Parts: sequence; structure tokens; C-alpha cells
Amino acid sequence: MWCVYYAGKLALQCEREELPQYAGLCWVAAARCESSLGNGSGEAWDVVRAGRQFLTAEISAKDLGCPSPGGEHVQAAISSFSHAASRWQHQHTQDQPLGGTHQSQCPLAAGLALELGQALRVDLDRIAEAAAQYRHAADLQQNSPLEQLNSLGLLATCKIELGDYDGALSVFNEMVSVLEYAGKPLLGVYCDIMHRCEITRVLLLLILQPTAQRLPPNLAQVLEKYAWGEDGSVPVSFLTEDQFLLLQSLVMACQSHDMESLCNLEAELWCHLTSEQKDLLRTLVRKMSNGTK
Repeated sequence: MWCVYYAGKLALQCEREELPQYAGLCWVAAARCESSLGNGSGEAWDVVRAGRQFLTAEISAKDLGCPSPGGEHVQAAISSFSHAASRWQHQHTQDQPLGGTHQSQCPLAAGLALELGQALRVDLDRIAEAAAQYRHAADLQQNSPLEQLNSLGLLATCKIELGDYDGALSVFNEMVSVLEYAGKPLLGVYCDIMHRCEITRVLLLLILQPTAQRLPPNLAQVLEKYAWGEDGSVPVSFLTEDQFLLLQSLVMACQSHDMESLCNLEAELWCHLTSEQKDLLRTLVRKMSNGTK
């Protein structure tokens, strides 16, 4: 009991004196004491505190232009968060009645993966490692579709930032599957997410230009409704008529390699796109321009 008290007290002192790496080590020591006392919850929260201090240490070092050798603070943070998640998942399983929710659905573990992912992506610019955390969070949120869609959306953004357009398209397809499973009609935030998926999938498909043999039926249908929707109707309920017609024109311009129309459409589409979609549209125009030279 006393070892927990003194380790925690020293950790707080290190935090006050802005020595985060030493505070992290002290919280690890406190967690070991909690473990020896059989207090799994106390152990988990202490290693979470340790992980946060290690992240703070790495962020401070990065801001000074001298990140830790081999990213040792980052690895210590990942290890700490993983340990806490495993403790929570174990406790979550024990608390479930027979036939209850599987341990992988522990919301605390998912929240921890999201927190770590955000720190890695936003504060440390470690996009690939952040993507792994968002993937883990999404896998833990299968019983919470809205939370899962949020994690998948962050994962898709990482894939785009990494230039992995195939991977990003796969994630958006997964998001559409989650939305379709949620049922119809799609309302509110679900409709907004489907709107993002629809436009971004069209842009990604136009960038990737997969052959007919490599294009699965569900993705072929995504482009077909823009290529052949000429009866005056809008077959996509979550797009306005203007948005649908502009995307239809974009698909046709790309298929006919009409660069003049494509450049005009870039300006017209601009106000309808998110910053992420604008970047994809720039990539598409650049790729089409290079391909026509």
C-alpha cells in the first residue's frame, strides 16, 4: 500500500516539475505495486497515466527538434496503453453474464485506442501508427455503429494521407456496409456520413481507374449510376440534384479524358467538397492532366 502512495506522490511531483518521462516511470512503478496488491483497476489507470506522460515527453521532444531515439517514448506509451486495455478487457469479460458481450467490445479499451491514435496523428505526425490504433478501435466498436463509423472515418483519412487510395476505398466500403446494416432510411449524422462516403468513393475510383476485371460489382454500381443516370432522376437520396449532376459530369469527363471540362468542373465542385475531398480532386485533375500529355 505504501509503495503505491510514494510512487504516485513522486509521479505527481515529476509532473509538476515538467519531467514527463520520469513521471511515466513512476506511474509504471505505482502500477506494479497495484498489481501486486491484486487491484487490476488501479493498475490499469496508473499505466494509462504513465502512457500519457510518455506521450507528453515525446511531444515535447519533437517540438524541440530532438525526438527520442527510436521513438522510445512512443513505444513506451503504446505498451502502457495496450497493457491498460488488456486489463480492462479482462475485467470486462469477468463482469459479463454467461453469453454476454465478448471482451473485444470493451468501450474503455476502444476509447484508449482512439486517444492514442489522435496523439500519434495530430501531435506526432505518425500516421501509419495512428491508422493501426483507429483500426483497433473500430474492431472494438462493432456493437456501437456510430462510434465505429467515427473510428473508420479517421482510419480512412489516415489512408488518404498515406497515399494508400486502395486502402482508403476499402475502408469507405466498410463504412457503407455498416451504414446499410444500420437500416433505412438514413437520417441525421448517418446521412452525413453516407454523403461523405459516396462522394469520396467516386473520387477514389476515378483516381485509381481500376479495370473492369478488378472492379467488384458493388463498386461498379457506384460509377454506373453517374455514367448512365440520364433520365432526369437523382438515384442518390443523400445528394442534392446539383451535386449529383456535377459528379455525373465529372465521371463522364474522366471517362472521355476531356481535360477542359474537368478543369471547369473542378471549380464548380469546389464549394460542395470537404478539404479532404478537395485534395483528392486536385490529385485526380493532376493525374488526368499527366495522363493526357
